[in-house]
Amino acid sequence: MKSPIAVALVHYPIVDRRGDVVNTAVTNLDLHDIARTARTYEVDRFYVVTPVEEQQVLVERILGHWLDGHGAGYNRHRGEALSLIRIVPSLEEAVADWRRFAGDCAQPVLTGASRTDGLSFGECRRLLEQVPLLLVFGTGWGLAPEVFDRGWTVLEPIRGRGVYNHLPVRAATAIILDRLLGSSA
Repeated sequence: MKSPIAVALVHYPIVDRRGDVVNTAVTNLDLHDIARTARTYEVDRFYVVTPVEEQQVLVERILGHWLDGHGAGYNRHRGEALSLIRIVPSLEEAVADWRRFAGDCAQPVLTGASRTDGLSFGECRRLLEQVPLLLVFGTGWGLAPEVFDRGWTVLEPIRGRGVYNHLPVRAATAIILDRLLGSSA
């Protein structure tokens, strides 16, 4: 039996290119693409983390279109993927909800392209065999340092062939889920 797994897309606290802690905007593409990837890899939940009420309303509106509105009849597969989404105002609330669903032993695993530490993908796969995981992805220029100060597990970054390392969060999520859950993993 597979351990439960979830993803969280964090819009606050995030750093911008100057290193300031900011809120980032929810994007339609992130919602659709990460939900479809999550559904493909049988992820149990997809948390969209934003404290901004207007952004929460936007996500609800998008979900309404694809789950109950015209989109539900137009493309049922899109609705199936988007039904994984849970909107929460904070990462703490995402972790608490995930632990209520998956058990108190569920662990967050942080991601970050600029990290130089962290569990290898192999070690993370072995951890997932033991406990449910919540993979935490940042938008903007990544999760704020205060998130990493919580002492939660960190996953090694994705490395390409060169020094450039600024993948879109949609791509990073897909690569990481494939490395952890794909048939060749």
